[in-house]
Amino acid sequence: MAERMPLLEMQQITKVFPGVRALDDVTMQVHRGRIHAICGENGAGKSTLMKVLSGVYPHGTYEGRILFDGEEMHFTDIKSSEEKGIVIIHQELALIPELSITENIFLGSEVMRGVLIDWDQARWRAMDLLARVGLDVDPDTPVKQLGVGQQQLVEIAKALSKNVRLLILDEPTSALNEEDSANLLEIMRGLRARGITQIMISHKLGEIAEVSDSVTVIRDGKTVADYEVEEGHVDEDRIIRAMVGRPLDNRYPDWEPRIGNVLFEVEHWNTEHPTVPGRLVVKDASFHVREGEVVGFAGLMGAGRTELARSLFGRSYGNYLSGTMRIAGEPIRATTVSQAIDAGLAYVPEDRKTLGLNLLDDIKGTIVAANLQAITRHGLLQPEQEVDVAERFRKELRIKTASVDVGVATLSGGNQQKVVLAKWMYPEPRVLILDEPTRGIDVGAKFEIYKLIHALAEQGKAVIVISSELPEILGVCDRIYTICEGRITGDIAAKDADQETLMRRMTTTSSTEPAVPAPTA
Repeated sequence: MAERMPLLEMQQITKVFPGVRALDDVTMQVHRGRIHAICGENGAGKSTLMKVLSGVYPHGTYEGRILFDGEEMHFTDIKSSEEKGIVIIHQELALIPELSITENIFLGSEVMRGVLIDWDQARWRAMDLLARVGLDVDPDTPVKQLGVGQQQLVEIAKALSKNVRLLILDEPTSALNEEDSANLLEIMRGLRARGITQIMISHKLGEIAEVSDSVTVIRDGKTVADYEVEEGHVDEDRIIRAMVGRPLDNRYPDWEPRIGNVLFEVEHWNTEHPTVPGRLVVKDASFHVREGEVVGFAGLMGAGRTELARSLFGRSYGNYLSGTMRIAGEPIRATTVSQAIDAGLAYVPEDRKTLGLNLLDDIKGTIVAANLQAITRHGLLQPEQEVDVAERFRKELRIKTASVDVGVATLSGGNQQKVVLAKWMYPEPRVLILDEPTRGIDVGAKFEIYKLIHALAEQGKAVIVISSELPEILGVCDRIYTICEGRITGDIAAKDADQETLMRRMTTTSSTEPAVPAPTA
């Protein structure tokens, strides 16, 4: 009987913030020993629900009941939920880079011998935990030396050290490459086989189909679908309809480009690694983008896509060695970010939390940050204009917020991304570089951003899209460059490309076919 009883029941959960009903009578069951997926658009309430469950929002600040293993829970903080075996791994990993793996795993729950920490015992226990997640790394290694995929495994090892019974993973593969993602999904299957129940928040419907046993869909703070799935098979269209409240017949908008003359040109660009002399991260890169054209850059993790983009944008990454840039035929020398902005360049970074936003700032201050001179008179900021600009972008980009005065840290990931886009649209750049513009964003919000990309191109701008998702590159772009080990290896019209062709060029440092020539004016 106990085996058939759900491990977790959340009954009629309602959570209200000033002016916003974030959760409205949400009900969900999670059965023991299974992987339960939670889907929904950005801002639907998924993370809020998990914060209620884990005690971030303590009992008394919400309505409804939480039953865990048949017992009603009144969690007052994260520690109280962890004592019951509920552990959450957030999308932004909570590891301290300067500390070792061992120190991170046992931080806050140190292995003691009397009044002293028993580091020898802690190290042996860390080695055992790392073996359980398949990570063959010295536990004395500082976390900052690990890749993102390895750090994710350290977080899971840390959860296992707390005798986890219910593991919550919030967008666990959003920052991982395909190999690390596949490895993490295999780890999840192994945990399930050992009886550990898991909740997985994800926008990647293919991964949900691979590992989940059941799905709950939340829209606008309400449960709109809750059903069992057959392993390896999930009705993606059914999930999408539930998430966005309408059929999404085409995941990419129809697009008829009106392409003009070459607007942005880069020739023989070379950049050195910032801390490893002699190591080139960008090797003799040459490419062009025309007016009204959306050009994609496809490459594996570490191929040099982001390094190229950041080095072009005011040389904000690495050591510039050589190369030229031109906008509308005029050479530009942008050695700082300010000079790059003045020249007509804008860059939306892949890491919106670290490089794209000041999480202590509000929405209106963030949106105008890259073009303050436009709302400054006699050296003074004009608050009314600041609000007017922010409100205009809030409406145009459909940013879900009660007010532009609230902090950007309170927004969902998708709405934060829209704020970053607004920030770089406001200076009205001629060339816009978008680095992973839809990472961690649901299918409905992705569609909106795709339409925005095309709208920018329709204005005659040159738009560059860097993405790890090949279907996205093929669905949104007019032309695609492939890059491998810092070198551009292909230049293909999107209509002539497929995933196999792109992958072949993304894994070789030489191209067997001629590049598409730059047209003459």
